[in-house]
Amino acid sequence: MTHTENTSLQANYGNGAFGGKLGFGSRQALLMIDFAMAYFDPASPLFANRPEVVAPARSLLLWARARKMLVCHTRVEYRPDGLDGGVFFRKVPALQVFCNGNPLGDVVPELAATDDEPVITKQYASAFFGTSLASTLHAQGVDCVVLAGMSTSGCVRASAVDAMQHGFIPVVVSDACGDRHPEPHAANLFDLDAKYADVMTLAQLQSGLTL
Repeated sequence: MTHTENTSLQANYGNGAFGGKLGFGSRQALLMIDFAMAYFDPASPLFANRPEVVAPARSLLLWARARKMLVCHTRVEYRPDGLDGGVFFRKVPALQVFCNGNPLGDVVPELAATDDEPVITKQYASAFFGTSLASTLHAQGVDCVVLAGMSTSGCVRASAVDAMQHGFIPVVVSDACGDRHPEPHAANLFDLDAKYADVMTLAQLQSGLTL
């Protein structure tokens, strides 16, 4: 994208029609989305080559735990025949790495859930689609969901949009998300911030959300 094109894009979205700020609500939860080995193992067809995401994601997780924030995790798992993945499984053959028993579906050890943190198993992009996540959050009085995970253009984006559509304020932590290429990563963060969520770095989240 040229400087002129970028300036025009910023002007188009910066005229007051988009980009309102939502705040943090009254009670927040952290949603750690699909931090599977499939995105970090070079042998995986889903390898994203984004090892730098793990450290800020780990810092975010520890920070949320220190605040006694509800932390929920998601993982993807399919039957061996992929029947429960439907059209999505057919569209993305690489999802076979998430069939039951494949170690590529395991969570990166540094980001694994503790025994008291719910783990949501899903088959589709959004953490909310076909799961009990929204009910769990509502039952705990949560009105703001902080999101981190893989990948930005896929499951993070779908979950952020669905969070908003379920009545939660979505906050996407940009440096705790990763994608296979910087362009879809940046483009989706830009669009989420314009229309569906507040996007910020971990440092901005920590300075903005005080006790």
